[in-house]
Amino acid sequence: MERKIRVLIAKAGLDGHDRGAKVVAAALRDAGMEVIYTGLRQTPEMIVSAAIQEDVDVIGISILSGAHMTIFPKIIKLMKEKGLDDVLLIGGGIIPDEDIPKLKEMGVAEIFTPGTLTTEIVNFIKEWFEKNKKQKVA
Repeated sequence: MERKIRVLIAKAGLDGHDRGAKVVAAALRDAGMEVIYTGLRQTPEMIVSAAIQEDVDVIGISILSGAHMTIFPKIIKLMKEKGLDDVLLIGGGIIPDEDIPKLKEMGVAEIFTPGTLTTEIVNFIKEWFEKNKKQKVA
């Protein structure tokens, strides 16, 4: 029996707009994934703690505030410290094109900018899961 992909969606920092995160969460849920939405104004510590508690496969961070070059490194550091090496980290929001390669070098698997089809996000997660986690069974 296949288990559902577990995804944590979080709004990091002081960003107060979550429509995009909710749209993505709904699309992932509609695609058969189990989605945990943490809500607004989450710290990196809160996000990683929730990821551990919920035993997720994927952490999706939504950032519109411009704090991505501060928040993602903190999340990555905490993930490494807590042994979340097998958890996919993705992001989305208003992130300048020139920062995307830097974020990927740090360990963010993919950045989805405005206008990305939700099917692209779903397919990216499913393909990663097939390659990296499918052997685990609930």
